Amino acid sequence: MADYDAQPDRSAPAEPELSMTQLEADESDLHAGLTGLAGITAGGRAVIDLLGDVAEFAAQAIPGVDGAGVTLVQTSHGTPRPEAWAATAQFVREIDAIQYESLHEGPCITCMQSRRPTVSGSLGSDRRWPHFGGRVARMGVHSALALPLLMDDQVIGTINSYAYARDAFAEHAVQLGAQFAGPAAVSVYNAQLLTQARDRAEQLQRALGSRTVIDQAIGIMRSRTGGSAEDAFDRLTQISQADNVKLRVIAERLVEEAVKRARARRQGP
Repeated sequence: MADYDAQPDRSAPAEPELSMTQLEADESDLHAGLTGLAGITAGGRAVIDLLGDVAEFAAQAIPGVDGAGVTLVQTSHGTPRPEAWAATAQFVREIDAIQYESLHEGPCITCMQSRRPTVSGSLGSDRRWPHFGGRVARMGVHSALALPLLMDDQVIGTINSYAYARDAFAEHAVQLGAQFAGPAAVSVYNAQLLTQARDRAEQLQRALGSRTVIDQAIGIMRSRTGGSAEDAFDRLTQISQADNVKLRVIAERLVEEAVKRARARRQGP
């Protein structure tokens, strides 16, 4: 039996009478989604593109889905908050905006808090989200399945699936969704790590570039004044503070001016 949080005061939907052919088709769809996940490589692609693939694979792997999205946990000023990153349909984006920006309640937020799959078969009557449920139901969306993306028991995001029909996600769908969410969490986490590593490398490269041009500027000033490296650096710092311009920019200007003068001397009168 799947371990999930069902809608209170509502009987769980009856498991559909699935033929062997349908069961095999569902397993095939899950396998296709998992195979797609396994083929995701970060390469030079942005994280948002990878998450778009995850959302598409989720919609394929989980039966009954009309639209799916991926939400990540972002930390702002020490406070974690959900942020929608990808969706397979416009109505999912609209639901995400209602949930995260307008009402701050809904299945994804509950799922993040409980770290368990969260299911609703009639959003309009779900007392867990009295404002969200009714608003989404008026959009014609009645079922939701939110699946936590867990790494080392920490929620890094969720997969949110929605359906127009009521009671669209029975236990069979929850089980398949949970089987998909585990590998999906690994893919998302690895993509985040790679992006962070790439950003860090770029920051270091920029820092090294800044150090190089500052050293060049110090050398130019020493050649002009005959002073020490410390004196030259202090002078650059004074100019930076007086002009309210970053030290790197002051150094770049000085180096560029020196290069222009050298070229002018070579060209002669």
